[in-house]
Amino acid sequence: MDMIPSTSLTSTLPAALPSSTISRMTDKPAFLVLDLESVVDGRLVQQVRFADRPQLSPAEAVAAYRTQISEQTGGKSDFVPGTFHLPVSVAIAKVSADFELLDLTTIDRPKFRPQVIARKFWKGWVAHGQPTLVTFNGRGFDLPVLELAALRFGISVPQWFNASGSQYQQPRNRFNTTAHLDLQDLFSNQGAMQLNGGLNLMARLVGGAGKMHTQGDMVQELWERGERERIDDYCQTDVLDTYLLFLRSRVMLGLIGADRERQLYDLARAKVEVLSTHSLALQEYLRHMRPAAVPSDDDDVFAV
Repeated sequence: MDMIPSTSLTSTLPAALPSSTISRMTDKPAFLVLDLESVVDGRLVQQVRFADRPQLSPAEAVAAYRTQISEQTGGKSDFVPGTFHLPVSVAIAKVSADFELLDLTTIDRPKFRPQVIARKFWKGWVAHGQPTLVTFNGRGFDLPVLELAALRFGISVPQWFNASGSQYQQPRNRFNTTAHLDLQDLFSNQGAMQLNGGLNLMARLVGGAGKMHTQGDMVQELWERGERERIDDYCQTDVLDTYLLFLRSRVMLGLIGADRERQLYDLARAKVEVLSTHSLALQEYLRHMRPAAVPSDDDDVFAV
């Protein structure tokens, strides 16, 4: 994938890894596990929602719109719809056909330009042979934001937007899990059950770190304060959680056993340790990871 390699395994000196593992880093991925962070385009909000108040700055327009949404929802949410968002961080875990983590990288660091992020993401997906995209709630947010970025920036992706042939074979069809596997859809039975707790809860069930010091609702403020690399670091930890959840889904589907899951977990941890020498966020993530153990019948699952 055509990405800035500053946080990539292939741009480090992974002497701690065996040569057989290092050689796999150049394998062509079968899956791209991704997570996206975005910010609200204040200029667009001002133009669409507050055209009668041209004196508002972009930041003021966002604040005013969030206040409106909060009032409309009785204080339950002030989240601005994804149609107003721009991607500012995309993290990718490249995964082999046998589910091994090959690489972890982000796009356009340290510049974080939305148009470059969107263009390189779609270009990379095509260049890698259109591997299966794996997300958590990506169908409801991450992919629509990237699709709208393609619209805004005039990015041609006929392989993704292909609407010919059988509907169920079209990449954007909700039930085409070969093109895009949304783990939230999988675990919620296509929305039949509400997954209260989200990725934070689900990741903790399988040994991931879950949410640490940075939360998704902090991204807009962090962006406005110029803490852009912190957003990118947070995005990477979400991708790792999603990858570990993806591994457990493979166990549930009978594609790997518990022993293989633990082996893949340990391999992933070793690779993250290499990256963590340059990332405080990944160092913290490693401290919160737990072995991906599957309890036996005699284990006390309520033990703290």
